[in-house]
Amino acid sequence: MTDTANTAAPDPALHIADLEAAINFWRQRAPADAGARLAPELAALAEVYGRMAFSGARQLPAAALPPAAMAAWLAWYDTTPDTPCIAICSTSQGDAWCKGCGRSFFEVQHWLAFTPVQKRAVWQRITQRGTALRFTRYAERAAEGPAG
Repeated sequence: MTDTANTAAPDPALHIADLEAAINFWRQRAPADAGARLAPELAALAEVYGRMAFSGARQLPAAALPPAAMAAWLAWYDTTPDTPCIAICSTSQGDAWCKGCGRSFFEVQHWLAFTPVQKRAVWQRITQRGTALRFTRYAERAAEGPAG
């Protein structure tokens, strides 16, 4: 498996699925009031999401996210697991890609230096692939929470 993620951090772009998740988080946390006004965080995210949906964009450069939308997205991000690690790391055995979580050796090695947007880009990729043990034989273990 070859990929630029093996030697570089992912591009700092937000995927539309993460915006949807953040919107759903804020819909539950701060539902619209009786006048159907949205909470400021939800309104900021919904505006960005609407523009992306209208243009057919699947990703948005992080720098293009208005500050209010980024703050709302980061509040949602803080509720997500930080690392996909399930404590079955094959990169420590010399593999270029971890069989446990699906990250590249570079991503495992530099995870703490990644921004939240870069981390979510990795999560998006490994979730779409769904080939790591995290998503197959050890899905229950992964659901228990991050190991490190």
